[in-house]
Amino acid sequence: MLLQCAVVTLVVSTAFGAFAYDSEQRLTREYQQRALAVARTVAGEPAVRADADRWSAAAERPGGGAAHVSRTVLAGSPLNARAEEVRRAAGALFVVVTDDRGTRLTHPDPAQLGRPVSTDPSVALSGHEELARHHAHLGEEVVAKVPVRAPGSREVVGEANVGVSAAAVQAAQTRVLLSGVGWLVAALLVGLAASVLLAQRWKRLTLGLEPEELATLVQEHEAVLHGIGEGVLALDAGDRVTVANDEVRRLLGVDAAPGTPVAELGLTPRVRAVLRRPAAGRAVMAVVRERVLVVSARTVRREGRRLGTLLTVQDRTAVESLTRQLDAVRTMSGALRAQRHEFANRLHVLFGLLRSGQPAEATGYLEALLGSGPLGETLPDFDDKALRDSSLRAFLSAKAAAAREREVTLVLGGGTWVRRTVTSPVDVTTVLGNLVDNAVDAARSGRRVPRRVEVELIGLEGELLITVADSGDGVDPARRADLFDEGVSTKEPDSAAPTGRGIGLPLARQVARARGGDLRLTDPGAPPQAGTGDAATADGPGTVGGAAGEAAGEPDDRVTGGAVFVARLPGVLADDEDAPGTGGGPDVSPSRAGSGSGTPDGTAPIPHPGPSTSTSTSTSTSTATNTATGTRSGTGAGTGTRAGAGAPRIPSPARPDVPPECAT
Repeated sequence: MLLQCAVVTLVVSTAFGAFAYDSEQRLTREYQQRALAVARTVAGEPAVRADADRWSAAAERPGGGAAHVSRTVLAGSPLNARAEEVRRAAGALFVVVTDDRGTRLTHPDPAQLGRPVSTDPSVALSGHEELARHHAHLGEEVVAKVPVRAPGSREVVGEANVGVSAAAVQAAQTRVLLSGVGWLVAALLVGLAASVLLAQRWKRLTLGLEPEELATLVQEHEAVLHGIGEGVLALDAGDRVTVANDEVRRLLGVDAAPGTPVAELGLTPRVRAVLRRPAAGRAVMAVVRERVLVVSARTVRREGRRLGTLLTVQDRTAVESLTRQLDAVRTMSGALRAQRHEFANRLHVLFGLLRSGQPAEATGYLEALLGSGPLGETLPDFDDKALRDSSLRAFLSAKAAAAREREVTLVLGGGTWVRRTVTSPVDVTTVLGNLVDNAVDAARSGRRVPRRVEVELIGLEGELLITVADSGDGVDPARRADLFDEGVSTKEPDSAAPTGRGIGLPLARQVARARGGDLRLTDPGAPPQAGTGDAATADGPGTVGGAAGEAAGEPDDRVTGGAVFVARLPGVLADDEDAPGTGGGPDVSPSRAGSGSGTPDGTAPIPHPGPSTSTSTSTSTSTATNTATGTRSGTGAGTGTRAGAGAPRIPSPARPDVPPECAT
């Protein structure tokens, strides 16, 4: 503020100085013009011209002229009297008339009569007018000199000098400046008051910060804004971008230039919903392209006035992946604890049988136990030769154990056949885990019993096809259109999930589509009273196609009624075929497997081992069986739809060829 006051004072003072100089020059010119007018008047009078001509002619004679005449004579001459009259009337300092030699003929001071003028008369005597400022014996003066011409002629016979005292000019200037001082003070006061008001407003706008502090703050702001690992997007009260750092542009995939309306940024519906309803401290998970983000928004207010909205974005993709892997490990550890407890119980049984002297019964019990393993315990009737990858077997075993704890049975479809190892376990477990978790939740909350979930995995030339069905009540028709939108969930809100539900299916679909595949709901299912089931399918490039449907009248242990999801994941299986001697074989496409053309050597393909390879004697004639062509027969087989009065199993294509050593 002091600097502003100093600047205002300097500006006003400079302006006043310029005004004083201009007024002095203007008054000097004004008084010179007055003197010039008086001199012209005097020089033009006939008596003056005649007297000047007479004295000039007398000066040409020896001993003649004004220089040789008594001053008393000159002082009492009519010419001097006329000059004094004019001087008093004009208020001039002097009115002097000279002859053609510059000798004074008139002067206010009689002692100066008959003497040469104190200044050069050559300009006027040459016939030109002259304006000048001189310092003479009467003081500072402003002088006008006009030539006096002979009567009836252009001959110069003298000059008329009229002088005005510089003191008169200065007095006039002083009067002008005194009148301007009031304006000077008024302007200075107004300027100082404006400076004070501007300084106060500046402090209010800058929150009391000085310019140096503002510069430092801006530098720190830029460093922090572009140095943090979180995305920051600031909007003004009109929902236009004011600040956007590099991280938020990268995470949201937008070009958030300042001034851009938020509606033109191309944000996902989930992020737009967060911006429309900002809530301080509430974070929401959103899937943007291939990233899992945590977004939160809050309204910025100051003194009760809304300034705008601040959106923060955190990348949780890596954390989410690690969390899912940790969940899988935790689930597997729980399954191992349960198996350890079960193993201890089996040892107790053996101990009891042996101690009671029943070795035959103990031997039979051991033989029964040797026919099953950890995977067999959690996935009944499954031959692990159809699923080569150990990580998938362990993952499904853990999921089955977790489902059993929730009173839901997880079974593998009879068409499961994956002979290659998984090269992208994170993507596979993300998609499969989400689908299985959702299916278990649906089966557990459904009204059908027994509560079951069926998973079928098929490997086809590097692709993995995942089909998951449940026995729940199906997907609500009102939710089918937006089922894969972020934030949409068929489950009740869970306080234990701070970022909310509705992230699993969108994330799984994003993962599938990122690999060139997809995730689809192939059958929405229906509640029990509707008489139909639900089916949900996730399919992404590189995943197995769905299994052929079972005929109506299938036994009760099949999964029916709920939703079916199919996912296709390309490029998640190893490209190399099984090494010789391992008992494996390459995956084949459904087109070849289901063509009925047999194996390459012309023989019929051997059916896949498992619960569906043999015909159950307790089922009706329409129960699905595995024929020599590798397809399921019965009503609705291979159609992927529900047929007959009963709800079908997961739709599935024909199973691939099975190596001879896998036959039963």
